[in-house]
Amino acid sequence: MKIEAEWMRGGTSKCWVFETDHLDETRTSLDELLPRLFGSPDSRQIDGVGGATSTTSKAMILRRPADDDVDVEFTFAQVGIEEAAVDWSSNCGNCSAVVGLYAIEKGWVTPRGDNTRIVTRNTNTGQIIIQRVATPAGALPIVPDAQMPGVAFPGYRVGLGFQDPAGKTTGKLLPTGEATDTILAGGTRWTVSMVDAGAPVVIVRAEELGLNIARYDSWIAGVELHLETLDHIRRQAAVRMGLAPTIVEAARAIPKLAIVASPTQSDPDCDVNVMMLSMGKPHPALAITGSIALTLAARTAGTLLNSITGDTPRPTLRLRTPAGVIETWSEERQGSLLVGVDRTARTIATTTIHLPEALGSAVEASLASATQ
Repeated sequence: MKIEAEWMRGGTSKCWVFETDHLDETRTSLDELLPRLFGSPDSRQIDGVGGATSTTSKAMILRRPADDDVDVEFTFAQVGIEEAAVDWSSNCGNCSAVVGLYAIEKGWVTPRGDNTRIVTRNTNTGQIIIQRVATPAGALPIVPDAQMPGVAFPGYRVGLGFQDPAGKTTGKLLPTGEATDTILAGGTRWTVSMVDAGAPVVIVRAEELGLNIARYDSWIAGVELHLETLDHIRRQAAVRMGLAPTIVEAARAIPKLAIVASPTQSDPDCDVNVMMLSMGKPHPALAITGSIALTLAARTAGTLLNSITGDTPRPTLRLRTPAGVIETWSEERQGSLLVGVDRTARTIATTTIHLPEALGSAVEASLASATQ
């Protein structure tokens, strides 16, 4: 059996994009189907379409809902690499940028004006994301020309506006009710902020890790020395936030963990230095859902981010990441708060993925029995 799919880059991630109807035809559980298609469990994913990194072992599953208020509904899947497992617990902000572009390229949405508005809903979290795809003169540019930090080549510009993102996973912006909490890990007490907006995130001070605040370029090496302790902090936060009953049962994808510090006086181009962990390793850029959480944390009195950025409201927040400065924005519109960021996206390939023989045989047998 064969499955139609698109290979797309969204922001600083890559994902395989499927339509719900095509996957339904396999009559196979996605928790079984996706790991085998991606080649998991295998650190190289050599016998599948996975990219063998946390930012490239991802899938987006799209459908056109009957709901007239939403143009596209999508589900995000973080496919395990060393494990034959799929994490459905969160969304990927970077990969969300492919949804609006896919809808235009497939004719689901007709371009209108210089920016086409596509209303999307993420089913993992229930989050509405208003996407604006640049369509000068009512069409996608023949050659994509928008640049962004962390990507060497241009793509189509996509603005992502998360509508009222607070508490979409846990029900509250501050899941514990406190702007800061204390967690004991590795024999040390850590001051953290736990925030749920876009995705649940636990925030840690770079100073408490002993990182050189004046040398952001040294952070990756320093963070890698503390990965075990940081994961223990993250798992304890999962329990405190109500995301898991025990630290052993905490998902790898959420909560995300962000390390933050004030910029140096010689770096006027950013408001805060950030390093985020993705699936237990330093992220090469920044999880966009995580950037939404950081933006609301900066707006919330008493959080670690707010102590860095101050109480004065600001329309934009500039976040230093390993890939460069990423800027988020906030605005009130029609009684809702939109928190967003601009990304780029591009379709890399349109292809047919072949089901592995054993899995395909099981599917064929299922289909045969269903028709008898």
